[in-house]
Amino acid sequence: MFPWNIFPFNKDMKNKLQHMKPDEIDQFIKGILGNVMPSQSGETMNSQDIVNHYRPQPTQQANTLNSTAFETHDSVFVRIPIKDESLLKEMRIYHTANQLMVENIPEKDHKHSITLPAMVKKKGSSAKYKDGILEIKLIKSYDIQYSQIDVTEI
Repeated sequence: MFPWNIFPFNKDMKNKLQHMKPDEIDQFIKGILGNVMPSQSGETMNSQDIVNHYRPQPTQQANTLNSTAFETHDSVFVRIPIKDESLLKEMRIYHTANQLMVENIPEKDHKHSITLPAMVKKKGSSAKYKDGILEIKLIKSYDIQYSQIDVTEI
């Protein structure tokens, strides 16, 4: 259960915040966060710890694949060096509009995600293995749908 009762939000809060200096606002917010998010050791977390906690951490597996991704006028290519051809039978390849996922390489239950340099279509992809290189060809998508977002004044 979140401790909502420790927030001092009331009708006078807007007036108080408008007349505070930036240093006072910073101290006020740090005080609130310190009360709401104590760390495991009983100390309060600083804002940098919170940011670092939610930053994606690099995995050891991402570096072991050694893949390259590049685009041409019509396609996106991903090349993955694979020394043992028998690994191709267990390997699974999936993709979204902007990512390629490779599973079971170099060992079972290993998962790798490769960000593609351009958006690709759902259909029309192919993969070929030759001379120790797996080459995956994906068709570029030019149908980028834009949606306008209206900004209203609060």
